[in-house]
Amino acid sequence: MSADPDLGRLLLEAQRALAAELAFALEERGYPDLRPGHAAVFLHIDRRSGSRLSDLAARARVSKQSMMLTVDELESRGYLRRAPDRDDARAKVVRLTTRGRTAATECRRAVQAVETRSRRLVGDRPYAELRATLEELGAIGS
Repeated sequence: MSADPDLGRLLLEAQRALAAELAFALEERGYPDLRPGHAAVFLHIDRRSGSRLSDLAARARVSKQSMMLTVDELESRGYLRRAPDRDDARAKVVRLTTRGRTAATECRRAVQAVETRSRRLVGDRPYAELRATLEELGAIGS
């Protein structure tokens, strides 16, 4: 007799399924070099003036080191560039390139499509309850 999977395993499997769906959606939109983890930048960057790395990390709820690696990767692929911060000469601002602006738009659309499909799959109310529960669980470690 096998035991039911623990909550962590179920969450991991759900995350993997959603990430695979997002990766497929990005590839379908012409961005095979983007990974689901790149969405952390595209969804949280200030599209007009750019964002400091620390602000991006805070908005995306990831470490500064993790965000730095993601930004480095996207910069090397031509989606981002670093520029001096006008308010602080010691700091840099991460900005979208022209290619990055288009990718950010498509990434937002892809994420929205995945979320819409998920909402349809489980229903509006269970989806809202799931999101609220996951927010609560995420706050436990904060």
